[in-house]
Amino acid sequence: MRLFNRKSQLQRALETVKGSLVPNGVKFGLPDVGSNKALKAGLIVAGGLAGLTAGSAGISSLREQNEGATNDS
Repeated sequence: MRLFNRKSQLQRALETVKGSLVPNGVKFGLPDVGSNKALKAGLIVAGGLAGLTAGSAGISSLREQNEGATNDS
């Protein structure tokens, strides 16, 4: 009965990757963490990347504005 052994899609995907890429006896490089911890870490990484992208776009926009102002005068 599967009621007591429920796994998330992420856990099933990791087990599939472990089984297909890693030979038996070799320890997989990712630690077993709870899905809540993995979700929080993923959100932190995604938020950081979004912040870096927005910052880079802002800097590029400011540079274009400054170059346009100096070239027009």
